[in-house]
Amino acid sequence: MFDVGFFELLLIGMVALLVVGPERLPKLARTVGMWLGRGRRFISSVKEDIDREIKADELREIIEKQKLSNPLHEIVEDTKKDFAQLKADTESALDVDRKPAAPENKHE
Repeated sequence: MFDVGFFELLLIGMVALLVVGPERLPKLARTVGMWLGRGRRFISSVKEDIDREIKADELREIIEKQKLSNPLHEIVEDTKKDFAQLKADTESALDVDRKPAAPENKHE
C-alpha cells in the first residue's frame, strides 16, 4: 500500500519520541497498533463481502445462461405430461377390465 522503508519508520519514531515523550510512547504505540489492526480487519471483511457478492453474481449469470442453453425445465415438464398421459391411459385400461362384461344372450 505505502512504500515505507526502515529510515522512514526511524524518522517517525524519533519525532514521536520527541513530541510525546518516553513515558507515553509505549501506550501510544499500543493504541496505534490496536487501531491499525481494527482497520485492517475492517478492510479485510469488506474485501471478503465484495468478493462474495461478485461470486454470487457470477453464479447467477452462469445459472441464467444454463437455463437459456439447456432448457431442463421444459424437458421435466414434457416428461410430467407424458407420465400423466401414461397414467390416464393405464387407469382407463384398468377401468375397462374392472367393468363387468355385458351378459351375453345365450340361445339355448
